[in-house]
Amino acid sequence: MISKTNGGFLISKIKQIQGRVFEKLLSEHGIDQFNGAQGRILFVLWNTDNIPISELSGKTGLAKTTLTSMLDRLEASGHIKRQFIQADRRKIIIKLTETARTLKSQYDDVSSRMSEFFYEGFDDDEIIAFEKNLSRILNNLTKKEK
Repeated sequence: MISKTNGGFLISKIKQIQGRVFEKLLSEHGIDQFNGAQGRILFVLWNTDNIPISELSGKTGLAKTTLTSMLDRLEASGHIKRQFIQADRRKIIIKLTETARTLKSQYDDVSSRMSEFFYEGFDDDEIIAFEKNLSRILNNLTKKEK
């Protein structure tokens, strides 16, 4: 293995810059009801609504403590609802509100624009290889986390 690598540093730097660009795009598209991090939660729910917090945590990569405070804000702003399961009151399902559902197409436009920024100058084979390698890194780190 190469003795000095910068992958982790580059990924971290990309994440920071991507966050700022994404927030700017949200603002330009008139989306001020939630921030980029909350958008990640809504993105998962737009694809898989009515899921337990534990599953939402896994799909977003957010720790349950971080997720809980973000869900509090999303609930206060009318984007999600928590539903307790009658059989087990400790289990909570997260559901989108109609308000949140109406924002999906705008969010999809912003996400599409971000993909254009990410992959400018890449051909399809490069994109596929890059994402395959990112998935490998994610899997490696996920195994170490457990």
